[in-house]
Amino acid sequence: MLLECKGITAGYSRSPVLQDIDFAVDEGEIVTLVGANGAGKSSLVKTISGLLRPMRGELWYLGERIDSLPTAERLRRGICHVPEGRQVFSGMTVAENLSMGAYVRRAKDKASVQQRLEELVNQYPFLRERLSDAVGNFSGGQQQILAIVRGLMSQPKLIMLDEPSLGLSPMMIIEVFDLVKELRAKGHSILLSEQNAYAALAIADRGYVIENGRVTMTGKASDLLASSEIAERYLGAGSSERFETDTTQRTATQIRACIDSF
Repeated sequence: MLLECKGITAGYSRSPVLQDIDFAVDEGEIVTLVGANGAGKSSLVKTISGLLRPMRGELWYLGERIDSLPTAERLRRGICHVPEGRQVFSGMTVAENLSMGAYVRRAKDKASVQQRLEELVNQYPFLRERLSDAVGNFSGGQQQILAIVRGLMSQPKLIMLDEPSLGLSPMMIIEVFDLVKELRAKGHSILLSEQNAYAALAIADRGYVIENGRVTMTGKASDLLASSEIAERYLGAGSSERFETDTTQRTATQIRACIDSF
């Protein structure tokens, strides 16, 4: 097992947000955390990356307990956190943003960091074309892809994506979720925290439903997606009909075709 959380309780000050969370991510799979805004999904991701310290419980990664390790050490070991809201450095260039993604490695081996940057921008041509551009002028979707690629600069084993579709257009959501599938195909393990339950479960292997800081349901993503209870709470009754009327017919058809291909 790549990552295991055992009885994790965590929060802010003395107020727990997460209560006795148990879950796991295995190598080579996409696991999604589904829940409403404020359910505790982001807090769990922050606890795994070390931005929040658990009050109780244990975190295990590759067979070693890591809940006492600092964030930088977790990053060195291969745990990458792509935060909610992208949080790119808007006044810096693409090249500078990507370089920041390798800050725990730069001092030791600048040559390998530059090589890694070259490899990644060759995979994502729009970044190469704009290496010297400040990213503050990028669209939300372009910034999200940049944030993910910045995370890849650390050469992670586990990539944690917190609300990657937040604020994006339907077409950019397709592009971002295609990128997530591509990362899994390249051997990365993905922990995906998403309010967009339909799209997230469509590409995931397994899912955990979090409500009020507790895991209330877990199972294969396909089973959760087919669950009437999940549909009622997170997809909405008649979600497919509303989905079609809330976008243009052409965009809705493209999104459904993309999701069906997952």
